[in-house]
Amino acid sequence: MNYSRLSVLALSLAVTPVMAADFDLSLTNDSAKGQVNFLPINADMQAGAGYTYHEGSRHIVNLDLHAQGRTALGNLPTTAGIGVKALGWDDDDLDGGAVGIGGFATVNIPNVPGLSVNGALHYAPNILSFGDSEDMTSLEARVSYRVIRNAEVFGGYRYLNTDLDPHGDINLDEGVMAGIKLYF
Repeated sequence: MNYSRLSVLALSLAVTPVMAADFDLSLTNDSAKGQVNFLPINADMQAGAGYTYHEGSRHIVNLDLHAQGRTALGNLPTTAGIGVKALGWDDDDLDGGAVGIGGFATVNIPNVPGLSVNGALHYAPNILSFGDSEDMTSLEARVSYRVIRNAEVFGGYRYLNTDLDPHGDINLDEGVMAGIKLYF
C-alpha cells in the first residue's frame, strides 16, 4: 500500500465521526472492508458508502440507499430496509459494476441482550450491470454482539459474485469475516 492510500484512509477515519452514525470494519482472509452509514438506525432512510480492498489489487466500492423501519419477525424486534446497492470494482484489466436491488434485516434477540442476527441480499440482473459485469449478487450474513453501548463485534460470511461474459462467474470477494462496528 503506498502513502497516498494511507493518507486517504487516515483522513477518512478522522472525519468519520463528524459525518457518520456508524463505522464498520471487517476482515476476511483475503480482504478488508470499511463501511460508513450516515444516518442513525432509527431514521426512515439509510445512506452508506464502503470500500473493500481485496488481495491482488482488486478495489470494490459501494454506495447504499435504503428505506428502513422497525418491525417484528414473530416476537423478535427487527429493523428492515429495502433499497439499492451500487457496486463498482476494478481489477487490473477488468472492471465493472451494477446497481443491485434488495434489502437487509437485523433481528435482535431479546433473551440475550446485545445479540443480533443480520442478513443482506442484493441482486443486479444484466440490465442493471455495466462494464465487464453481466450480473451481480451481493450477500452478507452476520451475528453481532454489542459489547458496550457504542461498539459491537461480529462474525459472519460475505459473498460478492459477478458473471463475466467470456470468463463465467467469478467471486469478487468471499469468505468468513470478523469485525467491529462503532456507533457515534
